[in-house]
Amino acid sequence: MTCWTRRSPGATARRASPEKLWAALTEPAFTRRYWGGVALRSDWRVGSPVLWQDEPGGEFRDLGQRVLVAEPFRRLSYSWHGFQPEHAAHFGWSDEELAGRLGERRSRVTFDIAPYGGFVKLTVTHEDLSPGSEMYRAVSGQLDGSGGWPELLASRKSLLETGEPLPEPRPESATAQG
Repeated sequence: MTCWTRRSPGATARRASPEKLWAALTEPAFTRRYWGGVALRSDWRVGSPVLWQDEPGGEFRDLGQRVLVAEPFRRLSYSWHGFQPEHAAHFGWSDEELAGRLGERRSRVTFDIAPYGGFVKLTVTHEDLSPGSEMYRAVSGQLDGSGGWPELLASRKSLLETGEPLPEPRPESATAQG
């Protein structure tokens, strides 16, 4: 079993309360602002689906994610989706490569929120990943084309502290053109 953890004492949400950080994790309008346009929707009760909307106006889809733990302002955990056909298009995988990655076990992500002096500490743990899996590479930011949790956490931190998420990364060819 492989696990990715990011502990950020005092750095993830300096000026955010546990309530504000919880909202950033659970409110669709909030997640859309720092998660590249993705909105997550659920009633956040154990066993409930976590629905995924890729863009405004798109359909909320059930990718098999389920709420595992929901303790408002303290802890949120849900099962993580497997790769989808749009991932194959994004990463340039063949149908065979996608089929192989669909066999990776379902993992889970947990967000632990705790006061830390005058700050808020957020610990993100993504676990039960298949050893050497592409999902591990994706969530840890090691898969080309995915900033993973490090990019997402930096954007959420920026949104909570400044009111603005980080700008979306631009492809190198667009950066070189100005």
